[in-house]
Amino acid sequence: MDAGVLKFIQSCIRRRRIHWTYHVNMRLRNRFISREAVLLSVGSYELIEEYPKDKYFPSCLVYAEYDGDPIHIHVAIDQAGDRVIIVTVYRPSRDKWEEDLRTRRNQ
Repeated sequence: MDAGVLKFIQSCIRRRRIHWTYHVNMRLRNRFISREAVLLSVGSYELIEEYPKDKYFPSCLVYAEYDGDPIHIHVAIDQAGDRVIIVTVYRPSRDKWEEDLRTRRNQ
């Protein structure tokens, strides 16, 4: 995985160069996950999947931990706009993810 991508994402989060989609705002509320969880877990971010040919911007899936709880953050990368777009955030489930919560189970 590209370490430069992770550094860009973390830099944007720290500088609050973030666009929160309508979708993620609805999901955060329904899943009882706060924006604070995304913002304050920035030091624990790990890239676990990359989607370079995603629909609008290249994107990736980030693993993070906030208050000891794992979360996954789907982030689109708008380098030209010097920002990231938070697409969705969720708690990974063990039925879809291996024990490490970073590796997808074979479906």
